[in-house]
Amino acid sequence: MPLASIPSPPEGVWYLGPIPLRAYAFCIVLGVIAAVWIGERRWRARGGEPGTITDLAVWAVPFGLVGGRLYHVISDWQLYFADDAPNRPIDALYIWHGGLGIWGAIALGAVGVWIACRRRGISLSAVADTVAPGIAVAQAIGRWGNYFNQELFGGPTSLPWGLEIDPGRPGTIPGVSTYHPTFLYESLWDLALAGVLVWAGRRYALRHARLFAVYVAGYTLGRFWIEGMRVDPAHQILGLRLNQWTSIVIFLGALVYLYLTRNKTTEEIVVPLHGAGADPAHDAAQADDHEIASAAGGSSSAEPGEQAEGEAPAKDGREAGDPPAGERAEATSPAPGEQAEATSPAPDEQAEAASPADAPDAIGGRASAAVAASTSADDDATGARESAPVASGDAAREGESAAAAPVAPASEANSR
Repeated sequence: MPLASIPSPPEGVWYLGPIPLRAYAFCIVLGVIAAVWIGERRWRARGGEPGTITDLAVWAVPFGLVGGRLYHVISDWQLYFADDAPNRPIDALYIWHGGLGIWGAIALGAVGVWIACRRRGISLSAVADTVAPGIAVAQAIGRWGNYFNQELFGGPTSLPWGLEIDPGRPGTIPGVSTYHPTFLYESLWDLALAGVLVWAGRRYALRHARLFAVYVAGYTLGRFWIEGMRVDPAHQILGLRLNQWTSIVIFLGALVYLYLTRNKTTEEIVVPLHGAGADPAHDAAQADDHEIASAAGGSSSAEPGEQAEGEAPAKDGREAGDPPAGERAEATSPAPGEQAEATSPAPDEQAEAASPADAPDAIGGRASAAVAASTSADDDATGARESAPVASGDAAREGESAAAAPVAPASEANSR
């Protein structure tokens, strides 16, 4: 009679009215939640987009459940399809009764993750390294479902942590009440492995699924000796249980992978190359709020091609639609010949304009003759002298304008 022992729960199913609540299923769900939460934190710390691991879990979980159940049914087919099978064939579908092979769950779950990674455009190897510690924690939690189902225990023991199992359960020995709690051994091993993975990932910066290979090697190493303690019925080859041989093969495969990828340094895609705004895992009708806002902002701004086809803004400060500088100069500045004709009077006109400048001498001569001849001409001479200054002033002003006129073409030429 052992001095102490771990009691088994009296039942593993509770009922909420007609709805059964199974402890085994709760442990699986809690393990998945823990793995996703840990994976999300590690993925964001590596620079990945939030929500990526959650989206990948939508693919990984159903694939993993189907794979785990398939491995269990195939490896223990006699439990469902033999002539003296203790279970009905339909019971192979009752996953809540227990029976998930970790090898099938990881293998087919990886297929689901691979599909999701291709859809998102990220590296499967980067995801594998990220989720490895979380998977170990999920296994540690999920193993407690075996505790509630009183299954997968070890041989008889009198140790104080021996597990009490009800008589008549598969694998029990008459007269023995306590057995090795192999579920607890594996749960503690998985938790320790998760800690080692976190430490190794930080210490050695393992990339390209090398950290996942360490997880595989570490798990199979522990599973080998824990599997050897179990007493539940299983296929044996050369004195070893089937799962022990599986552990050996997968352990060696992990070591080979670590060796082959020891110098691999290629870049892994953590953020999709198509940009952070797009999410190929969602259809257009399932777009998130930030994706809709990003698309609306992009449609309101003109594309570079549209700007090239439309009216390009002027680089010299003129408004859109203004003619080029050369055309403005031609439109506003007459030709040099035309400017000369517009600003310079003709030679006859110049002569007519300049002749009044000699008027004072001629008037003076006529006035002297008029005074000598007759005093009656004084009035005419006086009128001529009064009009002479006016004509002289006009001629002066016209001379100034004629002198300034040649400057205009030069300044216009400079502007052109």
